[in-house]
Amino acid sequence: MSIPSPQQPASLTSRLMAGCAVLLSGSTFATLCSFAYNVVIAHFLGPGNYGQAVAVYTILTLVSTLTLSFQLLTAKVTAQQESPAARSAAYIQMHRQASVCGAVVAVTLVLFQRQVAGYLHLSSPFLIFLIAIGAGFYIPLGTRRGFAQGLYGFRRLAANLVLEAAVRLGGSAIMVLLGTGVTGVIAANAAASIVAWATIAPERASIVPGALPLRRVFQEMSQALVFFSGQMLINNSDMVLVKHYFVPVMAGLYAAVALIGRVIYTFSSAIVNSMFPISAGARHEDRKSLTLIATALLLVFGSGAIMTVVLLMIPPHVWTVFFGAGFRMPGQHGLSFFLALKGVACVIYSLSVVIITYEMSYKIANTGWIQLAFSAAVIAGICRYHSSLEQVILVQLVLMIALLLVAGAPILRDALRSSEATDTGRAPSLPVIRRSSEAEAIVEFLKSDFDHIAYGGHRRTMRSMVMAPDLASPAENAQRRALLFLRHLALWRELPEDTQWYEVAPGEADLARIRVFPRAQWRRLGADSSAVPEIAARMIERIEKHPDDPFASKIASMSRSLQRGDLPAAAVLMIGGTGAGPLTVIDGNHRLIAAALAGRLDRLRFLCGTSPSMGRCCWHRTSAASLARYALNLVRHSIYDPEAELTCCRLDAATGLCTGHGATAVQDWIPELSSRLR
Repeated sequence: MSIPSPQQPASLTSRLMAGCAVLLSGSTFATLCSFAYNVVIAHFLGPGNYGQAVAVYTILTLVSTLTLSFQLLTAKVTAQQESPAARSAAYIQMHRQASVCGAVVAVTLVLFQRQVAGYLHLSSPFLIFLIAIGAGFYIPLGTRRGFAQGLYGFRRLAANLVLEAAVRLGGSAIMVLLGTGVTGVIAANAAASIVAWATIAPERASIVPGALPLRRVFQEMSQALVFFSGQMLINNSDMVLVKHYFVPVMAGLYAAVALIGRVIYTFSSAIVNSMFPISAGARHEDRKSLTLIATALLLVFGSGAIMTVVLLMIPPHVWTVFFGAGFRMPGQHGLSFFLALKGVACVIYSLSVVIITYEMSYKIANTGWIQLAFSAAVIAGICRYHSSLEQVILVQLVLMIALLLVAGAPILRDALRSSEATDTGRAPSLPVIRRSSEAEAIVEFLKSDFDHIAYGGHRRTMRSMVMAPDLASPAENAQRRALLFLRHLALWRELPEDTQWYEVAPGEADLARIRVFPRAQWRRLGADSSAVPEIAARMIERIEKHPDDPFASKIASMSRSLQRGDLPAAAVLMIGGTGAGPLTVIDGNHRLIAAALAGRLDRLRFLCGTSPSMGRCCWHRTSAASLARYALNLVRHSIYDPEAELTCCRLDAATGLCTGHGATAVQDWIPELSSRLR
């Protein structure tokens, strides 16, 4: 088998964003096709027959528990293999097992077609026979999609999803126009599964040496089956139960509501499918920061929230135009209300899925069993409370909130423990020259940044205060702090209040502990590591290959100046914990890399801010907890006005009433302050 190696984009986050962009695009087209499919068959079949079609398709969706289990397992194992031979062996083994499983499921459905058709009140058992054929191909389709997913072949996976949806839509439309009714629609669904299976096969398949240990396959497959069993029950049992408990017209109405929930879940699935192989193939250190899962959670919440709000704003009569006059929801609430309510439940559940699959990507997780227990609770709840469609949705909403709290508790606990980890001692484990201060650190930050346009007219009036500071003056220190906040408020506010500053003298051996601040060009240069030695090596390569690149030429010029001793001594600001852990540069990336290339660290001064709580700072350690803290601080300081603070500081200094905190200007100067602000 000719197997490509997985691509390795710049970082976990960029890899996730790239995969999400591709899969979301594909999911959008597939969703549009799916929506058009439902509109077409609902419009021409009417609520009763539409409910039959959805109920039969739900069987295929329930069967896809196995499909998605094989996809998940194949993607995980493929992403973790280092050689093409191992990836090939994993795929062949998984596909063989999936094919056998698909045949067993198809035969079982054929044998029990009459019983299933009777429970769902279907017009003919032949509908189950048709969907059984599709199931036979749909289950091994999971291994083919999982193989593409594990190789980060998101474009191929997205194209296959679109093709399946397009065949389902086009085939159903043709069959409806030919007058075949529900039977033709189900036949088109079966054909879509077969076409999707046939078009995503690897280029060449040949048996190669090697196989996965059977014990591991059993464990991983059991985990996947438990997860997708719970997922399929949560996403589809409501439709089956509503079809059983309600009259056909009401079941058809609920099918339209459930459709929107599936649309929202489809978008979140694109994000999950991007995250899963990336997390499975990532190093333990990369997963420990929780950056990947935090990004995925934000993407799912943001996209789901937007879609839910849009659903709530759409007038109810718009839906009758799409689905037909028979889809008018009785009662005080229109269809838009039920759609939005279902959307909220789906968004909350999608967040739980992100957490569960993240854990499954690198270990055998227990959260899959928790989800399965909640799926049983959903079934029991709907069986007990189904006096109205609204009650059915509310049961799901309450239980999904509980699931999110239970599933998210371990991740939140680990994040808090990580962010609150403390060390003994206060000074960094570097040669300490002397104790410094926050005021001196602010001065050095301003010196390197003072020519920025953000400081405007203050460059003229405050230049001497920055370039020739009096660090013993509380008034000057307050003004410089307020001046820094004009541009760097969000950065400086994240530093713990107990941060202590030292002037240190790191040597060449200490550079491996120091990381550049990953912003702008440095983020693209950093790849999977932002440590100074790796960054310096990549910078040398960039200078050699692209000497005319402005970024590279600037660093090269600075390096030559440092070698000649032309540049005055400047400071590099770093932050870190109080132990021997990593240190992060918050100002001086250019100077540090140039000095590392020139071998002239002695031309720099190093100020290091340390705190036992530095793990809570997102600039030093990016995690779910530190990002949440950053978001809360943005809200807290959203009404803060740095210009007003600076004006208060200068008024305090002018009147001799400075307390070291410019925001506490006395009330007698409020009129003058207001006039100056105007």
